[in-house]
Amino acid sequence: MIERIRMRVLVPAAALAALGLGVAGGCAGTPDAGGSAASASAQSSRQPDAPRARRQPVVTELHGDTREDPYAWLRNKTQRRTIAYLEAENAYAESVMAGTADLQQRLYDDMLSRIQESDLSAPYRKGRWWYYTRTEEGMPYPVYCRKLGTLDARERVLLDGNAMAEGQEYFRVGTFNVSPDGWMLAYSTDTTGGEQYTMRFRDLRTGRELPDTIAGTYYGSAWASDNTHLFYVTVDDAMRPYQLWRHALGTDASEDVLVYTEEDERFFLSVRRARSGAFLIVELESNETSESLILASDEPLGEWSVFEPREQSVEYTIDHAGDRFYAITNAGGATNFKLVSTAEYATTSEHWEEILAHDPEVYLTGLACFRGHMAISARERGVPVIKVRSYADGLTHTIAQPEPAYSAGLRNNAEFDTTTLRYAYSSPVTPPTVFDYDVATRRRTVVKETPVPNYDRDLYRVELIEVEARDGAVVPLTLVMRRDLDRSAPAPLLLRGYGSYGSSYSDRFRSSDLVLLDRGFIVGVAHVRGGSEKGRLWYEQGRMMNKMNTFTDFIDCAESLIESGYTSPDLLAAQGGSAGGLLMGAAVNMAPDTFGAVIANVPFVDVINTMLDETIPLTVIEWEEWGNPHIESEYRYILQYSPYDNVEAKDYPHMLITAGLNDPRVAYWEPAKWCARLRHLKTDDNTLLLKTNMGAGHGGASGRYERLRERAFEYAFILEHIGSGEETGQ
Repeated sequence: MIERIRMRVLVPAAALAALGLGVAGGCAGTPDAGGSAASASAQSSRQPDAPRARRQPVVTELHGDTREDPYAWLRNKTQRRTIAYLEAENAYAESVMAGTADLQQRLYDDMLSRIQESDLSAPYRKGRWWYYTRTEEGMPYPVYCRKLGTLDARERVLLDGNAMAEGQEYFRVGTFNVSPDGWMLAYSTDTTGGEQYTMRFRDLRTGRELPDTIAGTYYGSAWASDNTHLFYVTVDDAMRPYQLWRHALGTDASEDVLVYTEEDERFFLSVRRARSGAFLIVELESNETSESLILASDEPLGEWSVFEPREQSVEYTIDHAGDRFYAITNAGGATNFKLVSTAEYATTSEHWEEILAHDPEVYLTGLACFRGHMAISARERGVPVIKVRSYADGLTHTIAQPEPAYSAGLRNNAEFDTTTLRYAYSSPVTPPTVFDYDVATRRRTVVKETPVPNYDRDLYRVELIEVEARDGAVVPLTLVMRRDLDRSAPAPLLLRGYGSYGSSYSDRFRSSDLVLLDRGFIVGVAHVRGGSEKGRLWYEQGRMMNKMNTFTDFIDCAESLIESGYTSPDLLAAQGGSAGGLLMGAAVNMAPDTFGAVIANVPFVDVINTMLDETIPLTVIEWEEWGNPHIESEYRYILQYSPYDNVEAKDYPHMLITAGLNDPRVAYWEPAKWCARLRHLKTDDNTLLLKTNMGAGHGGASGRYERLRERAFEYAFILEHIGSGEETGQ
């Protein structure tokens, strides 16, 4: 640990002026001139660029409550004052962090030194071709390639992300879909981060671009077997994928046929081609209900049929092999899901045959069918597992994994007629590794382990502990640290969490964390309720009217680590993004003294206002995740934890908040408004920074080097406030 001097840094006048606050005497995080609203108003008269209108709150009256939103004006990014405020906050963040420039560079260099800059992904076979991506030193984006027949054949470049991204501040490939005959590539790109993609087509025989261009597409597409018709998805004004379209090669997009529109605003639409190639599948999903449509892939002009009509709170997902469909479903009270089968053209539930019963200890999460076997993804005893089941004899076995804490999942299984199953594996100390598993011999072969220069896994170890939450629930907690870490005193610790949508926080390798571990940190993940680490009930116990469990679980894990001597409040940092940013916001409101520093990435923190506004992307579908505040009981529950609504005049830890100006998932104004309210009300001198990426969306920077720069900035913030910038050894 190194000793450092804390300094009070003035918030930039432009940012305070934009907020309608005065600057005389104002410091980072304290209301100016005594902190009263009247004082702020008086001081703002000194700012000619702070018109009174921006200080008029939006007032909402609902369920007998009157709520004021003084920063609602930040929603209008077409007004100069909004952009001026965000830019002023960015400038302030850069000025505050200027003293860490050398540290940021060292962190960046350290992280980059753990990356094999020129590398190949594990090639996978599809038809006659082997597909892979490669990266080149100094280039930010991958190059998409293939080889015919053998890996010794001549390389053919299909897309060069670096050439395509030239001149763009942001670039991402969405769809990459080769036609069944291997000769036509449908691909889409996004150059804003707003997740609206433009679809194009490339003839892989000649490399020529077709004139066909389709703007405004979303993720997912599916080729018909004629190699001529492509089905794709578009979104509504709220960014909900809701329409399925059919495009015929060689025609203008204006001639595309609208095949299906999902009218229920709770449902998202996606499309895919079954691995067997026999059917195209549309999946319609809300947070707790699903329905599928099917179409024979050799009849692209035919009528889609409903596999099983939707029923509220019943979910299923399907795949196809031979003359049968297989599905995992929670129908009939199968909370952790069961496996059923049905004939190809008798798909409704009265025809379903149960072939793998519901098990309260095993949560089925995914299904992949091949000619002779199927692979079932599940969670068992809190860890992900892959099960293999033979059609011939019905025998099922689980692929054994070598470590107690890990991440594993199917990867690039493009071939249907195969006895080899490919999956990706990683653990907190094992770099990403791709295996081919022979389902007959049950032997696995390493296809590729991601090379990590300057890394010795024997220097690090993993601890799995369990924390008893305040209501008696047992929360899993994964910790990784150096073996030579001095445990005689509390250590700096970074604790992460998410806990929403049933998404499990994976125990995987993160090479960037090595720069913290080598500086004496422990890095942990709290597997709080709201995820699915311990099964579907673990999710149910952390959503809707149980959402508070997510936040108290995280706080209980943090306090347990302090009580057990792993760390102390001044040495404990927390980080979460998106819904994990909501977790950060709730945690600092509920237990601000528990944490020394907090990073909230693109945080969903304005829960009430967002869930009341049906024009905002994701709002209606998320009523089944958070609740609908138009219903009084749900409104009052959300109001207990909504971070923006619960900021108080009290001390908060050091905080870094990030946003993306083009973010369609969590609008930039949520973190901006939250920061503004914190800056006005909090009573401490601790650092509060808002950093908005003005050319990106939810995922931040798109190029790998810029992503490392962002991570170096975040880690420098943590090290500046709770840890040492010096390595403890190699």
